[in-house]
Amino acid sequence: MSKRKLERFAEMETFSNVIQPGFEEVFRKDHRLKGRWHQEIFGNDHPIILELGCGKGEYTVGMARMFPGLNFLGVDIKGSRIWKGAKTAMKENLRNAVFLRTRIEQVTSFFGQDEIDEIWLTFPDPQPKKSRKRLTSTGFLLLYAAFLKPQGMIHLKTDSSELYDYTLSVIHHNRFELKDATADLYNVEISDEKLRISTFYETQFLGEGKPICYLCFSLNNAGLIGEPEDE
Repeated sequence: MSKRKLERFAEMETFSNVIQPGFEEVFRKDHRLKGRWHQEIFGNDHPIILELGCGKGEYTVGMARMFPGLNFLGVDIKGSRIWKGAKTAMKENLRNAVFLRTRIEQVTSFFGQDEIDEIWLTFPDPQPKKSRKRLTSTGFLLLYAAFLKPQGMIHLKTDSSELYDYTLSVIHHNRFELKDATADLYNVEISDEKLRISTFYETQFLGEGKPICYLCFSLNNAGLIGEPEDE
């Protein structure tokens, strides 16, 4: 591990806006914060918006700037990435931006029923060869259903037309409520200000002429989630 990464990890241990649980805290059991994020972390009852696979935290920080009356929580396993977003939030005194370092597969250890109001998936790995690893696959949607409010929205931004088409097929197969869908976000009218936030990679994709796809849907039939037949 590089000296720079080690320095960042050490600095992050001092950040009040980063939660880094040990393996033993979540292995086959619930974390102490499950169901208590409002009381113990944010200190209010405002909606909590979750960004899964937040990377450097650009979206979590950007949304926190835009909406000081909402709570934003970025999740990623890569500590060296989280460091940047957490440090920026600390510098700007964004008390509504918090980061959790853990694997997305373990999220149900951290959040209780109806604790999360929205989920954002910003440019996740499209996993072209392993559909079950996609963050919009059946396995992951079942995890989200355990803590997302019944009408809570899931937002997907991606440069992958394959992931976009796959997610659309999951939505239609399960008869989820589709709120918005576009295969070229920046060629339509943008009504949600949060969609105007652009990550480093998104800027790169746009520079390469790649269209950005966007989907917004709710898991209104979560108990019957299944994979499309052609998957």
